[in-house]
Amino acid sequence: MLTISQLAAYAGATVRAVRHYHSKGLLPEPARDHSGYRRYDATAVVELIRIRTLAEAGVPLSRVQELLTGDEQEFAAAIEDIDRRLRAEIHERQRHRDRVTQLAAGDRLALPPEAVDYLDRLRQLNVPERAIEMERDAWILVAAQIPEQMPALMALKRSQIEDPAVTAMYLDLTEAADWDADDPRLPAVADRLVAMFEEDAEHWSEDQEFEFALDDELAALLDEVFVNAVPVARGLLRLLEERGWTGWTKLERIDPAS
Repeated sequence: MLTISQLAAYAGATVRAVRHYHSKGLLPEPARDHSGYRRYDATAVVELIRIRTLAEAGVPLSRVQELLTGDEQEFAAAIEDIDRRLRAEIHERQRHRDRVTQLAAGDRLALPPEAVDYLDRLRQLNVPERAIEMERDAWILVAAQIPEQMPALMALKRSQIEDPAVTAMYLDLTEAADWDADDPRLPAVADRLVAMFEEDAEHWSEDQEFEFALDDELAALLDEVFVNAVPVARGLLRLLEERGWTGWTKLERIDPAS
């Protein structure tokens, strides 16, 4: 025969839990022996293990009582339902765990693999990290809005960044990021950008319409990322307009005199 402490130890429970189960009527209290102690037998150990297992699985104690007093068919069905719920909880917890793990993955947190590869290629080309961070934030917005177009978009961007002029543009923008709005070097940056735009326009045939047109709202949001990240952005955009180009995300040729 076992004392309450021994019973709890055999069943992997605590004395406090045993007393709680007594108070709820789940585990019968045995009579006291001549020394005034309650003594438990093997049946009590088995019952306590069953109670503890159901309780730890999240079954309310009121339901535990039902299961323990029900027939075998009811018990088996309830156990199957509990198992199904636990599997769903495990799946959900694993999903959260995977998400938390991604928090340490930097770019991979909110970007598809092809976008991460594109950013890694920028690093291989020695594009400054500050410029890459601006790109990353912009592509997070794009990926959230048009995820189905990201593979093709990234394939296009990968081909573009192999052009040394594009890499030079990143260097220009990173260098100019902290200049004053009236920095005398800024017009030269605008001139180099316009030269690149003009060269691209010459190689773009009219029947090659860009199929990844972004809506105006998303384009404005992406422009805002650029403007917020680069203090001289507004001045640079103004200089580009003076040279016949407007916008940033949705670049368009305009008449400077208009």
